[in-house]
Amino acid sequence: MSSLDLVDETYLVTGRPLLAAVVSDKARWDEWWPELTLTVFMDRGVDGIRWSISGALVGSSEIWLEPVGDGVLLHYYLRAEPALRGRRKIEKLRSRHAMAWKRSVWALKDELEGDRRPGDPR
Repeated sequence: MSSLDLVDETYLVTGRPLLAAVVSDKARWDEWWPELTLTVFMDRGVDGIRWSISGALVGSSEIWLEPVGDGVLLHYYLRAEPALRGRRKIEKLRSRHAMAWKRSVWALKDELEGDRRPGDPR
């Protein structure tokens, strides 16, 4: 088991091909995870992408795109060991990464869903 194990799910009302294109954009990776270096070890197209990560964390990360209704459930996984040691430091790092990811994925949701009101079709 990794010291830092983060799982998140966010529903986006958008097309899976569009979301897959955004997820595979390397410029987004630097924006979403500035402390990490990502190396693709499995590009699954519209299903998502898996990376080996290094930098502030060493391990793996994954985004899986699951079609649900008229949108996509974005599953995010991060399993890593931090360069830091100590339980408090690790928990602080986990919390920082969780909050940073939520800000990023909510901004993406706003970008892709635009002015769509809840309950309206895409």
